[in-house]
Amino acid sequence: MQLFYTPDIESNIYQLNEQESKHCVRVLRLKKGDCIFLTNGKGNLFETRLIEDGIRKCVVKIIEKKTEFGKRNYKVHLAVAPTKNINRFEWFLEKAVEIGVDEISPIICEHSERRILKTERLDKIIISALKQSLKTYLPKLNKAKSFSEIINTNQDCEKYIAYCNGNPPSLKDIYRKGKDVLIIIGPEGDFSKTEVEMAESKGFSSVSLGKSRLRTETAAIVSCHTIELINE
Repeated sequence: MQLFYTPDIESNIYQLNEQESKHCVRVLRLKKGDCIFLTNGKGNLFETRLIEDGIRKCVVKIIEKKTEFGKRNYKVHLAVAPTKNINRFEWFLEKAVEIGVDEISPIICEHSERRILKTERLDKIIISALKQSLKTYLPKLNKAKSFSEIINTNQDCEKYIAYCNGNPPSLKDIYRKGKDVLIIIGPEGDFSKTEVEMAESKGFSSVSLGKSRLRTETAAIVSCHTIELINE
């Protein structure tokens, strides 16, 4: 199954852009009559057939449309402090999309070592991971927010802050299956005690992600995968 991201698809006949057309013909070696799948990132999956196979102009015709393809009954919002090494944050984005995430908010914390984030490349990574993992819902990547902004969110969901110190309960033991969830993951230096207290005063519960001390990006993936496994 070959999946292409086409956010502007509207009619039964659609022309891939030049880059995707070239990928179709030269890389995948697809020809007229072959089947490919498209998604607009809003839950729609389009089964199509190639009716033109030009290197610069591939045209497809929609055969079948499926709505809410792969829709889940819960949503995952990860608020994660960007890592000093941006490659690690990019790795997190890719894997989180593959596992299943709906919204991502970079957050700036007291101990953050990276406070500026360029999102153009990050958007491309998210789209690539969407296609690779055959997802039809494109996760939303928000602009960077302050810690205060994220804990004051009005989102109606279960709210957790992953914290290394103390003896908080495990995420897997207190998250309730089928519930929307917001999990915040701190920077390499972890959250400050003041930040944890602020979050708890806003209805966040401190949670543990296991006995090992995890890197920021690893902690984010563990939390995402934990929610996915509980909801299987």
